[in-house]
Amino acid sequence: MRVTARGRIVGWMLAVVGLALSVSIFATWTILLNRLDSRMESELSNEAEKLRRYAATALDPQTGQPVAEVAKLMSGYLAYNPPDRWETFFSIVDGSPDKESGVTPPADLDGDGAFVARLAAATEPVDGRWESAAGTVWYAVIPVTVAGDPRQGHFVIALFYDQYRDDTTDAIRVLSLTALGALALAGTAGWFVAGRVLAPVRLVRQTAEQISDSSDLTRRLDVPGNDDVAALAATFNTMLDRLEQAFAVQRHFVDDAGHELRTPITVIRGHLELMGDDPADRAETLALVTDELDRMNRMVDDLLTLAKAEQPGFLDIDEVELADLTVSVVAKARALGDRRWRVDEVAEARMPADRQRLTQAMMQLTANAVRHTGDGDLIAVGSAVRDGSVELWVRDSGPGVPPADRERIFRRFMRGSGRTGGHDGAGLGLAIVTTIAEAHGGTVTVVDAPGGGACFVMTIPLREML
Repeated sequence: MRVTARGRIVGWMLAVVGLALSVSIFATWTILLNRLDSRMESELSNEAEKLRRYAATALDPQTGQPVAEVAKLMSGYLAYNPPDRWETFFSIVDGSPDKESGVTPPADLDGDGAFVARLAAATEPVDGRWESAAGTVWYAVIPVTVAGDPRQGHFVIALFYDQYRDDTTDAIRVLSLTALGALALAGTAGWFVAGRVLAPVRLVRQTAEQISDSSDLTRRLDVPGNDDVAALAATFNTMLDRLEQAFAVQRHFVDDAGHELRTPITVIRGHLELMGDDPADRAETLALVTDELDRMNRMVDDLLTLAKAEQPGFLDIDEVELADLTVSVVAKARALGDRRWRVDEVAEARMPADRQRLTQAMMQLTANAVRHTGDGDLIAVGSAVRDGSVELWVRDSGPGVPPADRERIFRRFMRGSGRTGGHDGAGLGLAIVTTIAEAHGGTVTVVDAPGGGACFVMTIPLREML
């Protein structure tokens, strides 16, 4: 049997609340019983004190003189002071029961010979406990004498403890029933609240199941608030964003690779199938196959670069000296073609960046410039800091880029017109440049170069090293 999180939360809540209520009820029961014992003792003392005060001032209503008989004294007090509920008073004269209070007690104590004999033997005020037909009785017996009356009197105060205790028990029973009702109400409210709190968690699970079944990574969770559950939903949405991006990169990589690699594979297969025994034909075919394989190798490397750009760790950030970067790019690019290489400007600044990736981007731009220029044409490289950003550019004196193509050429496998070089690229170079610039938080644009041609500019925000 599977126990849900909602059930566990409500179960633990009820256990804690039930334990707290049980401890509270038990503590209340104990306190009330202790207070009952104190009340019983106080009541016995109070009644004894009232009897003493009455005896000190009692007068015979017939003569107006102090009472001269012990029996009349105690009878007068019984008439003067009726007992409270669960109390009874009676008098003993010369060892025999005499008078009893008018309220019928739960048990006939003055008819209990053993109890009366025990009380009549008292020579001084005594209190104690007695088990009667109505339960435990707390009693106090006070010897009473009157000057001139030889008879011995005893006044008895009896409190029926079990009846008092039953009242307390009834109160505790009502409290317990109320606590059970409160516990049931708390359980119902807790079930509802737990359901509301865990609703986003269930939504996460359901969304994950739907994604697993349909591979639809576009679904997102909408959980308002700023609590832990909302944070969980936000984290889940972030994870879905990364998964969707990763799957998109994977699909693009597979689609791009399948699209672009199919052509050279077809070319290689066709020439190998048609290759004859003639040595010249074989040499020509092998040269063509080798060239196609080289192109495939470059294409795979470019695709891998684009795929890695979407993954963490694509950049290895370090401090880059822009002047040194600019000069080194020109020095490396001279081997790409017989051109008039020039350094336009160098920025005397440093920035946190990935030197190798920036060099890769600049070399892609210079290679692109070589493909669109001829021998002796101008290619210039420069760097500068303007308006809080670093600008790295490569310009050439080639045919330039038509305005209609200036956005399209930065997409994957998009080739511009006006090539003058012999190498036909795969259309990934400028996409790699764009990816590297965006990884640094920048952009790539192409504008008309002064004097004609194209000028490709990478603009990267200038940040300080942490």
